[in-house]
Amino acid sequence: MMDLRFVRIGFVIISALLGSQVVGQGPGWAVWVRTAIGAIAGAILVLIEAAIHRIGRVSVRGFSAAVFGLLFGLIMAKLVSDAIELIPLGEGITATLRVLLTWAFCYLGMAMALRGRDEFSVIIPYVRLSRHDRAEQSYLVDTSAIIDGRLLDLCKARFFEGRLIVPQFVLKELQGVADSTDQIKRNRGRRGLEILNQLRQLTSIDVRVHEDDVPGIAETDAKLVKLAQILDTRVITNDYNLNRVAEFQGVRVLNVNELAQALRPVVLPGEPLEVKPIKEGKEHHQAVAYLDDGTMVVVEGGRPLIGQTVKGVVTSVLQTAAGRMVFMRPDTVPAKRPSSP
Repeated sequence: MMDLRFVRIGFVIISALLGSQVVGQGPGWAVWVRTAIGAIAGAILVLIEAAIHRIGRVSVRGFSAAVFGLLFGLIMAKLVSDAIELIPLGEGITATLRVLLTWAFCYLGMAMALRGRDEFSVIIPYVRLSRHDRAEQSYLVDTSAIIDGRLLDLCKARFFEGRLIVPQFVLKELQGVADSTDQIKRNRGRRGLEILNQLRQLTSIDVRVHEDDVPGIAETDAKLVKLAQILDTRVITNDYNLNRVAEFQGVRVLNVNELAQALRPVVLPGEPLEVKPIKEGKEHHQAVAYLDDGTMVVVEGGRPLIGQTVKGVVTSVLQTAAGRMVFMRPDTVPAKRPSSP
């Protein structure tokens, strides 16, 4: 990628060459004077651009909105001026009104466009056009989904293809977690940043950073939902609360936890099962084991069998908000010890 400094230097040189050919061609204008005028004009424009960059970053979306508003203002000024010309007011008054209308409508158009730039779908072509192209999909990514890590595996398996949009405020939140004084949070944040780097190396997915913020909203989850509404795209998250809030506001959500739960192997009553209880259950006679996918298995009468491999039969399956719970009865239940007289 060409450095911006070379672009600026090249622009000043071209401005100097243009100045030598365009600026006053009379005998009183020396070539070096014309060249200097062109170079100074180019340098002034470069200084103005650099000053704007230091004062505040101008996003492509904001610049596009300003240009759109300017064009809209010019069109409205032309239409109103043509209508005024039908009134016999005199050439001087008509020319003055034309200038004033052009000035006023251009300002109003740019101001209105910048205030409502988030609603202009035409200035976000890579999102809106993807809606008409079924092969190209876009997804907003939440911090929890990045840190979780399973999103990388899903992209490698091509469950997600198209474009992953990482908002700037999500990236900032992830960086804050990586800089946390808490060791666990710091490791989670660094893992998330590493996963993002690995995602960018995949050819099946295009990772983009959305630079613009959502003004007027402080919370990250609320910003994410609003941005999803503006871009008309889906959100990938592991956050249960964000999932419910987004669905309530009409935003489509892809929850990695729900996907993992849906892909768990189905266990039906009456099927044989082999597990290894690892801890005691809530009831005094129960033991708890886990399948490879994390499904909890309650072994009836299995407390004496903790640490042993147990074969049995599934008696029932209970689906809860936290996940699937399986109850099983061992084939051999240890005999109860006789009570002391």
